[in-house]
Amino acid sequence: PLPPPARPMLAPRRLHGASRAVLSAGRRLSSLQQHHELREDVEAPLAEPALKSMNMFTAINDAMRIALERDPMAIVFGEDVAFGGVFRCSVGLREQFGPSRVFNTPLSEQGIAGFAIGYAAMGHTAVAEMQFADYIFPAFDQLVNEAAKYRYRSGNQFNVGGLTVRSPCGAVGHGGLYHSQSPEAYFTHTPGLKVVMPRGPAEAKGLLLACIRDPNPCIFFEPKALYRAAVEDVPEGDYTIELGVADVMRAGDDVTLVGWGGQLRVLERAADKAAELGISCELIDLRTLLPWDYDTVAESVRKTGRLVVSHEAPVTSGFGAEVSAKIQEMCFDSLEAPITRVCGYDTPFPLIFEPEYLPDADKVLEAVRRVTAY
Repeated sequence: PLPPPARPMLAPRRLHGASRAVLSAGRRLSSLQQHHELREDVEAPLAEPALKSMNMFTAINDAMRIALERDPMAIVFGEDVAFGGVFRCSVGLREQFGPSRVFNTPLSEQGIAGFAIGYAAMGHTAVAEMQFADYIFPAFDQLVNEAAKYRYRSGNQFNVGGLTVRSPCGAVGHGGLYHSQSPEAYFTHTPGLKVVMPRGPAEAKGLLLACIRDPNPCIFFEPKALYRAAVEDVPEGDYTIELGVADVMRAGDDVTLVGWGGQLRVLERAADKAAELGISCELIDLRTLLPWDYDTVAESVRKTGRLVVSHEAPVTSGFGAEVSAKIQEMCFDSLEAPITRVCGYDTPFPLIFEPEYLPDADKVLEAVRRVTAY
């Protein structure tokens, strides 16, 4: 038999004195690691953390504030960041931490990435913002050929693990072809990076703090349609959500639904509609796309026998193709129907035809009905 495929060369995870708390606050949250004091021989009981209602941009703002407070060498920068950013994610941080730690940059994504890599190479923490994911491509060479390979090419002598790049992505209702793209798949083809996309405020805060503290460069995509639309109770204070671990949001028996980011809201609606037809869907949020938690997905598919993967990005070579291929390899004998993808079309992102382009709940429901009837 062939050996299992090797994962990308990444640094060992830092170990923190943390325990896992599972909270229920409107939506089920899982895998939250709440920091607390430990005695030498006895672990102190974990008190349930206080919760505060936040939308996603305030949760991201809170995560960056905590990172700046805990790490005196952490800096936040990007186009218009000093003024709060176009989506207000950095509002108030310059006033609290000063212009030497929160500042604007020239309109040069390549320059932002190059500066961030240099700062992180000195052992410091750089949180860089690309104002829109559509404009991350001028920085592509810096990220995939420099940041991702820095540790490998030096034989682990040097690294840029303190680098986190934030970028708003996805449809917003009126963005057109240059303010609506979801380019996550480009970066998942790059060993040495971690790629993350949250589905809501509590996940965004915990995952962003985990990215900032991870000893590998991370690309953190933020579905901009959720900045104000997604509101939920978020734990106050400092916590992280482990990278590379998927979340089973809803248990089911008939079909496995897999997505990430804003598409989870679509999949939830589709699962609700399927339940009205007597179809039980298991819903999984990958959270991290590189490395991704294929074991959790495979365990679910072995139970349900069916898999539907959905994302906004175009279907061809989207990350759903990787999920489909890997699960077909792992679960071939368990499949009751072909793995199905419900994704964006292979066209530039349209403006007036955005509703037709997007993989909505009705399209997902049709795929669910098709695989269950196969």
